Amino acid sequence: MGQYVTAFQAVQCVKSGDRVYVQAAAATPSILTAALTDRAGELRDVEICHLHTEGPAPYADPQLAQSFHVNSFFIGRNVRHTLAAGNGSYTPVFLSELPHLFRKRVVVPDVAFIHVSPPDAHGYCSLGVSVEATKAAVEVSKIVVAQVNPKMARTFGDAIIHENEIDFMVEVDVPVHGHGVAPVSAEEEKIGGYIAGLIEDGSTLQMGIGSIPNAALSKLGNHKNLGLHTEMFSDGVIPLIKSGVIDCSQKAVARGRALATFLIGSKELYDFVNDNPLVELRESSFVNDTAVIRRNPKMVAINSAIEVDVTGQVCADSIGPNMYSGVGGQMDFIRGASLSQGGKAIIALPSVTKRGESRIVPFLKKGAGVVTTRSHVQYIITEYGVADLYGKTLSQRLEALVKIAHPDHRENILREYRDYCATC
Repeated sequence: MGQYVTAFQAVQCVKSGDRVYVQAAAATPSILTAALTDRAGELRDVEICHLHTEGPAPYADPQLAQSFHVNSFFIGRNVRHTLAAGNGSYTPVFLSELPHLFRKRVVVPDVAFIHVSPPDAHGYCSLGVSVEATKAAVEVSKIVVAQVNPKMARTFGDAIIHENEIDFMVEVDVPVHGHGVAPVSAEEEKIGGYIAGLIEDGSTLQMGIGSIPNAALSKLGNHKNLGLHTEMFSDGVIPLIKSGVIDCSQKAVARGRALATFLIGSKELYDFVNDNPLVELRESSFVNDTAVIRRNPKMVAINSAIEVDVTGQVCADSIGPNMYSGVGGQMDFIRGASLSQGGKAIIALPSVTKRGESRIVPFLKKGAGVVTTRSHVQYIITEYGVADLYGKTLSQRLEALVKIAHPDHRENILREYRDYCATC
């Protein structure tokens, strides 16, 4: 059984040169990371590694570079500056692979910081709203420190962890990190309509957070027997579950269960999933496994991009050479959906950036990363329509993608591409 201590006492277990894994997303244990940061003056070369985290990341201050180095497996806004400042690194990895990276001991945390619900009568806690690679980190770390919070939702599946697996427990009572529901623009509303038009009854859905997924979900009220097998979900699914549109009855994997590896949303979402047996959180090595995903018939994967070139190459992790986010689970689900019987893999994005630059481009920016290759891509959607690239030649792709680019950019895209491409 873990020993109950203060946050100050708990983080004394971290030594100079240690690697600390921090549970991700809405479950970020911010009380623990703040307490660790307070020890900056006495620590050197501590690596703090994690996926996207919510809330402040005080250890990412470049002035603390001698004490802490941030290793991001997916780059969040709170640590994005560390790559340019020199106190951060990025490790490209599929979300499905991260637990294996730990278990194969390629990357081995010394300490795991986690965020759990209080133990029940049998001593079991829950990792709550984020499992991702935390289960594997707990298994391989020498020391596990838990932030124990009565406000953390109690979820099931791989989220369940016994207090005997925890070395130090810190009682807190703080809100779980969350996001409100963002407003939907007219362009996003159109994109959501196009996405909804591709979804058949009996489909199983994967989507992310944001206005476009919410716009698509809002248009599915007349669908039947939809399922969820997704990296994450947010508030947009709640009305569809309550109305019976999402009943998970046609899935092949975890039938009757809404399957995810983490959740981010409002307090309403966390209250909805709390102690709800319909919702099952599993490790990303299972949820994001292409061989598992493809077993669901009519699997529909909905993902976003920073830019797409006219051959179908999808950049989703960088702006030119500057890393912005990460590989995440996009390729896991794009490939899984493509291989599913009747499946559909969708990349959806507005046609232009906030500054009016085209996101359908003749060539990706110099140094940009390709997350989804031109061989894997299927549907590209903007507010100007749907481009189905599956089985299409490069010339056919050029024609289809120019049609869904913003009208102000179409002529320039064609001209620039043909000026430099002798085969077109």
